[in-house]
Amino acid sequence: MVRIFKTIDGSIHEIQKPEEGCWIALTNPTATEIFEISEQFGIEVDDLRAPLDEEERSRIEVEDNYTLILADVPTIEERNEKDWYVTIPLGIIVTDKIIFTVCLEDTQVLTRFMEGRVRNFYTYMKTRFILQILYRNASMYLRYLRIIDKKSEQIEEKLHRSTRNQELMELLELEKSLVYFTTSLRSNEMVLEKLLKVDSIKKYPEDTELLEDVIIENKQAIEMANIYSGILSSMMGTFASVISNNLNIVMKALALITIVMSIPTIVFSAYGMNLNAAGMPFSKTPWGFLIVIILSLILSIIAAVILSKKKFF
Repeated sequence: MVRIFKTIDGSIHEIQKPEEGCWIALTNPTATEIFEISEQFGIEVDDLRAPLDEEERSRIEVEDNYTLILADVPTIEERNEKDWYVTIPLGIIVTDKIIFTVCLEDTQVLTRFMEGRVRNFYTYMKTRFILQILYRNASMYLRYLRIIDKKSEQIEEKLHRSTRNQELMELLELEKSLVYFTTSLRSNEMVLEKLLKVDSIKKYPEDTELLEDVIIENKQAIEMANIYSGILSSMMGTFASVISNNLNIVMKALALITIVMSIPTIVFSAYGMNLNAAGMPFSKTPWGFLIVIILSLILSIIAAVILSKKKFF
């Protein structure tokens, strides 16, 4: 899908044909749309396709008539009827007259710009627009990181009540999201550092503060991702130890019960042998069966008391 936006009289409008100073947003474009854009504006097909590859790394490439900026943006992916967080590439292509964005899906990073809800946003101010996208991107990372932190706290509370595989799998999914975020944020950091050195993108004094804010937000997101990742890793390790300890306690209890129950089993097995009844204790008394059972129970109780005193239970 190809949409064209332009700032007219201070507000964003969607237009039908490309004009100087407009923004062309490509969302999961078809092969036909990619070839048309490539021929019309002289952009390499591979550069237009690059943001559509989920494994594409963040980078900046400077060509003769345009500059390609690739950055990873956070997005929500639904799995098992629950929302989890991953990253996908977002391509920003800057030419002398027009700015392009290419992405696999409608991301919240760009949605606010399309809806005109970003202050001081003008499609013809390309450098500021790039910085605003990157700033919005870093802010989205921070927002999702806070949501991940709240989710991990909720799962931790559930695990305190009962340790189930479902909660552990949810923790694993959150840890995977944090790994994606950390890797993508570090790649974006390299893009920001290189952006400072790219001469093809003009630097304006009024945008210096915004660029500093983008770098600060991105670094803050990296620190938060590292902290939350460390906390989740520790939590996973702790609950793994708790599960192992609980298993050991259960196995120990079962082993002790087996020991206690083996005493009457030995006695009954002896009396069940095919031997002369005259040689068996209590065989001549009518209460012999009851006496044997009572003696077996007494021996089991004595064994249980001894094991209990030695703190085996």
